[in-house]
Amino acid sequence: VLPQPRLIVFGFPYPRFTLPNTPIDTVMDIAEVEFIAEKELITIVPNFGHPKFLMIGGDFGPFKPGIPVEVPLWMGINMKQSHKCKIVCPDWMDVQKLEDLKEQELNNRLFIQMPDHFIVIAQLLISTASEDIPNSEEVKMLIKDIWDIRNSKLRASVDAFIKSGGTHARLDHLTLFEIHGIRPLLTRALNKLDRLGQVSSETMSQTPD
Repeated sequence: VLPQPRLIVFGFPYPRFTLPNTPIDTVMDIAEVEFIAEKELITIVPNFGHPKFLMIGGDFGPFKPGIPVEVPLWMGINMKQSHKCKIVCPDWMDVQKLEDLKEQELNNRLFIQMPDHFIVIAQLLISTASEDIPNSEEVKMLIKDIWDIRNSKLRASVDAFIKSGGTHARLDHLTLFEIHGIRPLLTRALNKLDRLGQVSSETMSQTPD
């Protein structure tokens, strides 16, 4: 059984930016974000033998003891929890690489490109296979630091956009997890600004010359 989706990122509350009375069915649930991320491929080293698994999303295997093979994240986690494999740490979850990414994120006004679903993948791997992640505690804190920096940029970008009165903007290199967090606030804030603008226009049109 996979870990239950949680609104916690490495032990810290996940800031889901919403306004009061946001309809539940208009906001993508964190479970949906996690479901999409779990389709990403990771490498495992199985300790069992088995022919290919023929699945709708593709064929995976064959599995031979000690031979690395790519599988979806959800499958790798299930096998790890069943003690059937070791997970190979993704290249980007290396302390030095993460320190470099953190430095780039700090020194860049724009968002740098990060691996797809990096927060969700790191959270799931560290929570279920920390022994397979070298320096897992340091990796966890570096990813949390990067996420905090990006979160601060995102808040500032949305605040500046709303204050500018703009109608559209472009933000590159955001992950689905980050978009999920900010979309409810941004959508409702823009709707409120639009309604205020309409009221203001109607009031001005009714004002006698």
